[in-house]
Amino acid sequence: MGQPTPARKDPDWWRDAVIYQVYVRSFADGDGDGTGDLAGVRARLPYLAELGVDALWFTPWYLSPLKDGGYDVADYRTIDPAFGTLAEAEKLIAEAAESGIRTIVDIVPNHVSDQHPWFRAALAAGPGSPERELFHFRPGRGPHGELPPNDWPSQFAGSTEPVWTRLPDGDWYLHLFTPEQPDLNWAHPAVRREHEEILRFWFERGVAGVRIDSAALLAKDPDLPDLAAHPEPHPFLDRDELHDIYRSWRRVADEYDGVFVGEVWLPDPERFARYLRPDELHTAFNFSFLTCPWDAGRLRAAIDTTLAEHAPVGAPATWVLCNHDVTRTVTRYGRADTAFDFATKAFGTPADLALGTRRARAAALLSLALPGAVYLYQGEELGLPEADIPLDRIQDPMHHRSGGTDPGRDGCRVPLPWAADLPYAGFGSREEPWLPQPADWPSYAVDRQRRDPHSMLSLYRTAIALRRGFGDGPLTWLPAPDGVLAFARADALCVVNLSATAAPLPAHSRLLLASGPLDHTGRLPQDTAAWLRA
Repeated sequence: MGQPTPARKDPDWWRDAVIYQVYVRSFADGDGDGTGDLAGVRARLPYLAELGVDALWFTPWYLSPLKDGGYDVADYRTIDPAFGTLAEAEKLIAEAAESGIRTIVDIVPNHVSDQHPWFRAALAAGPGSPERELFHFRPGRGPHGELPPNDWPSQFAGSTEPVWTRLPDGDWYLHLFTPEQPDLNWAHPAVRREHEEILRFWFERGVAGVRIDSAALLAKDPDLPDLAAHPEPHPFLDRDELHDIYRSWRRVADEYDGVFVGEVWLPDPERFARYLRPDELHTAFNFSFLTCPWDAGRLRAAIDTTLAEHAPVGAPATWVLCNHDVTRTVTRYGRADTAFDFATKAFGTPADLALGTRRARAAALLSLALPGAVYLYQGEELGLPEADIPLDRIQDPMHHRSGGTDPGRDGCRVPLPWAADLPYAGFGSREEPWLPQPADWPSYAVDRQRRDPHSMLSLYRTAIALRRGFGDGPLTWLPAPDGVLAFARADALCVVNLSATAAPLPAHSRLLLASGPLDHTGRLPQDTAAWLRA
């Protein structure tokens, strides 16, 4: 195993980093109880260093009832006992840094858990109390207050359930997600003050950055008007008040040389770019690329649009193929419809996994060659497909709140396979994992792929090591046949063939890496990518 690479001293490391997303519950089980934990992550740090990633982004590891995968936080200063302790998190942050890997934590500012001390105090205090001013409590409409205060829709795709819950005392409270996730009132100074203190708490423990969940949802129109009657400006999405919040956060981050990445789902490129101004967020997730189908024209348009919307504010783009909410790449690219849309998720959608794997390998080289940072969701480097979860084992509230029509997100959250011949594919030792692993999971195990020079893991390891050769230069598109993407960065070239026939390679001095073998004439086969030295 190679020696850890010391952390780069460059303060702008985040501009072209490879950042690995760790979903702790499913990464590695250190104590054998069936749930992934910090001990498991610490034990696998050599694997992550060998993979070559620059940073780890941890989805929420805080105290939580886990009604929504940890995105219902009860205490930001306490690690959930299922995962470990605060002292263990501090050790993990320090040990990762010793291996050259930085840490990014997840903050969920739109809401907290209904078990959070603030919300429990608000319930106990009753209507009209100062404690309830930290949230959005309102009387109902109708003769007896029996109707919700407004018509706002749930932020869970496919959900038909209301975003208001009525209490026995007559008040209703707002929750854009589940009833166990009450929305905070960001017009209240205590809410802003508390979150700035949370940022400092984690920066002081050595984290390098913070990922901001649902970053465009925090601010609400104080009148809470009906959406149908007041669509513009939107009463709870992308409101102008948000930018003052993030400017104050940026001042905190700058004290520690910390960085932010925002989860910002917006269709308007100009509105999106506002979050990336020099005094606000450093980066934001690029969802147009993630959701794009496997189509050369659409991918090129997504790349061009992304680079164009980042250029005016000087922010680097981010590229991601999958995350803990999205159908895994191998499965998605093996379907007739290769795009991703929460609204179209359905049970029983067929997928050709061999085709999907070939395309996912090519997409890995495409994303890693683009200028900016890359986010890699755990298990993508193993080529894991989406798993079918038995109905009685599905835990994701998205499934239940859809009335059972949405398969939910558990299929991309199945615990990782580490060793083919060990119980539960090496994820843990004693108890069955919290989500069941498919019967073929051992075939994807790390120990098998590590020995195979043609495996998905070997492809990712080689590509991550080579991508520094693309340098900091801009992307320049090269002439290419229809269905082929070809571009240069410095003296490195990337070619991706999405056409129906093999394509010639542009002039080059050396083949650096290919996602699959070239054909007998040296041409690039369909659904294959290559990196070349000019």
